[in-house]
Amino acid sequence: MFADLGHFTALSIRLAFAFVVYPCLVVQYMGQAAFLSRNPQKVLNSFYDSIPGPVFWPIFVIATLATIVGSQAIITATFSLIKQCHALGCFPRVKVVHTSKHILGQIYIPEINWILMILTLAITIGFRSTTLIGNAYGLACITVMFITTFLMALVVTFVWQKSVLLAAMFLVFFWFSEGVYLSAALMKVPQGGWVPLVLSVIFMLVMYIWHYGTRKKYNFDLHNKVSLKWLLGLGPSLGIVRVPGIGLIYSELATGVPAIFSHFVTNLPAFHKVLVFVCVKSVPVPYVSPEERFLIGRVCPRPYRMYRCIVRYGYKDIQRDDGDFEDQLIQSISEFIQMEAGDAQFCSSESSSYDGRLAVISSRTIQSSSSLIVTEREDCDGIESIKSSKSLMLQSLRSAYPDDENPGVRRRHVRFEVAASPGMDTGVREELMDLIEAKEAGVAYIMGHSYVKARRSSSYLKKLVIDMGYSFLRKNCRGPSVALNIPHINLIEVGMIYYV
Repeated sequence: MFADLGHFTALSIRLAFAFVVYPCLVVQYMGQAAFLSRNPQKVLNSFYDSIPGPVFWPIFVIATLATIVGSQAIITATFSLIKQCHALGCFPRVKVVHTSKHILGQIYIPEINWILMILTLAITIGFRSTTLIGNAYGLACITVMFITTFLMALVVTFVWQKSVLLAAMFLVFFWFSEGVYLSAALMKVPQGGWVPLVLSVIFMLVMYIWHYGTRKKYNFDLHNKVSLKWLLGLGPSLGIVRVPGIGLIYSELATGVPAIFSHFVTNLPAFHKVLVFVCVKSVPVPYVSPEERFLIGRVCPRPYRMYRCIVRYGYKDIQRDDGDFEDQLIQSISEFIQMEAGDAQFCSSESSSYDGRLAVISSRTIQSSSSLIVTEREDCDGIESIKSSKSLMLQSLRSAYPDDENPGVRRRHVRFEVAASPGMDTGVREELMDLIEAKEAGVAYIMGHSYVKARRSSSYLKKLVIDMGYSFLRKNCRGPSVALNIPHINLIEVGMIYYV
């Protein structure tokens, strides 16, 4: 029932539970109670003993099918919970496969599926008794009910805005009856009930270690940002060689310049002519509308050609690898440039206050505007994009090493041109021309490949959590480039050591 919330509407779940599930449960338990009142000695197998002989095998088949449906519901519920925990930063990155183009809640996670299979076989082979498995199942169910009642009391208070007294009465009433069942289930901990407790502790440790390490890494980035005054002092060229192309620098920071940028230019003093600091955020809502997905702003004044883009996804949104992200980003930046030119608030802002000022840019479709002419055509395996590249070396490399991850995929090749508009500002036209030329030269994705280590002065427990637990999880989970569907041929990773 809980798993189906990701596949059907809430109204259909309510109707099915109120008119089908709940009446059947009440009638079935009343029948067992009546049978046991006459036959108390058959308490160990009351369900099948209470079934009349002529309908025993049909009921047996239906019960077997119901067990299969129940197991599938548990599996899909686990997939949904893991995906939402990952979106909230509480679980390592895993592969999420969307099995339906129309129902976004239908997902499949191969790693979790294998873990569930191994745990199921281990428990079955280890216990070899339905009684022990039933004890573990009973403790897990009543514990979930006990915790859900407490969470429901919070919903009554904070979501429904009811009085605390009403929530307390609700909590005491249901906890009294559930506490009786919980106390009985706790008696079965030595006889198999310890399994859900051990599994809960293991998964809780994994979630806590991942969340703790991720927060420490984020705080390191936050406190080691590149000073904006230092960037402004370098001038528009940043004191380095600005090569043709667009550099998309991925970072978890929503403001400021990440430390990987200074680390890169310190060791290799050359960077792209157009820089875009991209931050992908998962917000705690199911969906983000296309009109609110992109937030565009500047990092430095116009001559620096440095921008910031925050891309927001809900935990049920699909990050598709359809080749449109670069085109949507260019279109959004161009719309921001034109909007900024006509906005007195942006034009009058001081250079030191550029970073942090963002504007919501619609990304529903890539369409022509008054200042940009957009032409589209399909190409197979990126042949057109290889020919359009200005670098002969890049053409030869891409021809020799095609993108074998998606062979034979026909992608749209979008070409931008600045429309002949006599009323356009000269600075805006030059900036749009630089953006289009950089797009034609190629796009590179720059990401930090970080190694997180605890400081020498840290406690032994912190070193154990960071150096062993968090490092193990990072090495055995999916990389951020894979999770974000970044093209392998355009990826540049910058290695850094984080001492937290």
